[in-house]
Amino acid sequence: MMDMEEIQKIINLMDDNNLVEFELEEEGFRLSLKKGQAMVVSPAASVPAVLPQNLSLPQPATEQPKANEDTEVIASPMVGTFYAAPSPDSPPYVTVGQKVEASEIVCIIEAMKVMNEIPVEVNGTITEILVSNGEPVEYGQSLFRIKKD
Repeated sequence: MMDMEEIQKIINLMDDNNLVEFELEEEGFRLSLKKGQAMVVSPAASVPAVLPQNLSLPQPATEQPKANEDTEVIASPMVGTFYAAPSPDSPPYVTVGQKVEASEIVCIIEAMKVMNEIPVEVNGTITEILVSNGEPVEYGQSLFRIKKD
């Protein structure tokens, strides 16, 4: 069983590394922490506790490319790993110079072993791919720049 000091260290580690969720399971003990939700310790005694308010969702990086009237920037909706193609053997969803239509899939962000397809929201042409395949991405990080039609 962990004491509150050890749990507080884990909470601080989550905050320092912009983690949204943490789980630990050892013989007969499970600790699950999620920002903005209750803390659950089981099976000994389920003691819900609100996490400190100083834990917040990661904020978008400050030095990201901005959109203007004729361009759109597609930002990552989550923390995860960027994949340009549906599988290692497949061609990328999009390339620079390619025309795309609204709701077309442009990449996958893997988060916690779940593959999340990311669609484009406007019609246009891909002018820039801002991340590399397999690269970790942050919430709000710019992924693509598109020239709107």
